[in-house]
Amino acid sequence: MSSKPSLRAKPTTFGQPLAYSHPHLVKRNELTPGIPREDYMDRRRRLMDRLPPGSIVVCLGAPIKYMSASTYRYRPDSDLWYLTGFEEPDVALILEKKSSSRGYWMTLFCAGERSESQGRWDGARTSFEQSKLMFDVDDVQSITKFPSALKSRYSAASYIYTEAQIPKKSVGSRLFDKYMPRMDHLPGDFVTALGRVLDVIPVSKVRQLAPQIMPLRAIKSLSEQAVMRRAGQISGRAHAKVMRFTEEGLSEADIEAHFEYICRRAGAQRLAYVPVVGSGPNGCIIHYTSNNQLVKNGELVTIDAACEYNGYASDITRSYPVSGEFTPPQRDIYSAVLAAQRQLIAECDLSLGNSLQDLHARSCDLLRQELNQLPGFNLSKSDLTRHLYPHYLSHPLGIDLHESQCFDRAARLQEGIVITIEPGVYVPPTSRFPKHYHNIGIRIEDMVLITQSGPVVLSAEAPKEIVDVEGACQGILGLEAF
Repeated sequence: MSSKPSLRAKPTTFGQPLAYSHPHLVKRNELTPGIPREDYMDRRRRLMDRLPPGSIVVCLGAPIKYMSASTYRYRPDSDLWYLTGFEEPDVALILEKKSSSRGYWMTLFCAGERSESQGRWDGARTSFEQSKLMFDVDDVQSITKFPSALKSRYSAASYIYTEAQIPKKSVGSRLFDKYMPRMDHLPGDFVTALGRVLDVIPVSKVRQLAPQIMPLRAIKSLSEQAVMRRAGQISGRAHAKVMRFTEEGLSEADIEAHFEYICRRAGAQRLAYVPVVGSGPNGCIIHYTSNNQLVKNGELVTIDAACEYNGYASDITRSYPVSGEFTPPQRDIYSAVLAAQRQLIAECDLSLGNSLQDLHARSCDLLRQELNQLPGFNLSKSDLTRHLYPHYLSHPLGIDLHESQCFDRAARLQEGIVITIEPGVYVPPTSRFPKHYHNIGIRIEDMVLITQSGPVVLSAEAPKEIVDVEGACQGILGLEAF
C-alpha cells in the first residue's frame, strides 16, 4: 500500500494545512497559503548571508496560552514562522552558517507524530519524516533533544543570534527568562536540561536577532504583497458592510461581532488585534476596546478593526455616522482629516525621500491648517498634539501588526514596505474648542504599500469619501458586489 497521504483525507495527518491535505487552501507550489516554499528558502539564505562566519540562529516557537484550563487557538512565533512556515507548537529552530551550497544547515526540533490516544484529543502533528520533506529541513529531531543539541553547538559558535535581550550578567540568565515560559509546559526533565544550558551561555556570544531579521521582514516580496492586499480587501469590505449593518440600538459589541463574522467568512484566520468600536464620545478614546455601549442616531462610530490573513496583519480605521448622514460639525472635522490623509498618502512617494518622521511632522502641519480654516479654531502645533492629535501617524505592518522593532522612523521610505497612514482628531468637551465639535472623534487609517510607481492603498475597499461612507451606511453603494 502506498504511504503517500490521501488528498483531502480526514482527519489530516499533518499538523497544519499543506498542499497534500488542504489543496483548497494551499497551492502545489506553496508551503503556506500564498507563500511559495522558495520564499522561505530565500529568507533563510538572506538572513544567514548577513551574519558572520560560524554564527548560529536560535528560535523557539510561541508559548501555548491557556484560558479556563483550555488552550487558545495557537498562533506561531513570527520570526520562526517567517523562516520556516512551521505553524505547530513545541518547536525550535537552529540555523548554522555553513560553507555549503545553500550557506546554512537547518535543524528543526518538533513534537513529531502523535500516538493514537494523543491525536484523539488535539489532532495530528506532522511527523519527523514529513517535516523534513515538506519544510526543506536538513535534520529533524524531537523537541526533547533541543537542550542537548544547543549545548553541543553553542561552544563552537562565534555568535548566537536569538530573540532574547542581550544579558547584562556574565552568563545567559536573560535567555532563561525569555525562553522558559515558552517551554515550561513540557516535561520537567526537559525544562531542567534547557535551563542548565541557557544559564551557562556566555554573554559575549549572544546577539539580538531582531536587528538582522527585521530589515528583511520589512521589505515584502511580491507574494507577501499579494497576501496583504487580500487581507486589506477582506477587512475593507467588512468595514463597508458594518456601515450598512449599524443602526440605532445596536451595541458596539454587535458591530464588532458582525465585523469578525464577515472577515472569518471571507477566509481570515483571526482578527489582527482587539477591535476598537467607539460610538459617540467613546470614539475619542484611542484604544477603547470595551465595546459594550449602545449606539445612537446622531453619533459617529469609529471602528479600528482588521483581520489577519494567511499570517499577515491588516490595519484599517473608519469613522461613520450611525444615522447614515454626517451632521455639519461631523462633516467639518471629517473633511479636515480626510484632506490631510489624502495628501499624506500622496507624499508616500519614493521620489520625495520622506521618512515616517517627515510624514508625521507633515500630518501635524496639515491637520492644523485644515482645522484652522474652521470657525473657532486657532491652533498652534502644540495645541494640536496636546489636545486633538496625540498619537503617531504611522507604523510598519506585516506579520505583526506593529513591525516597529528596529525600524528607523528617520530613514527614508523603501520600496516594498507597508505602512499605515492614520491621522485623527479627537475633540475634548472643553471651552478651548467650539461646543458643537465636542466629543467628535475621527480617525481615517489605510494600509499603504510603497512602490517605485507610487503609493498603493491596500485597503481601498473601505469607503472613506463622504459620499461613499454615507452611501455605504444607507445601502446604496452596491455592497452586493462585496
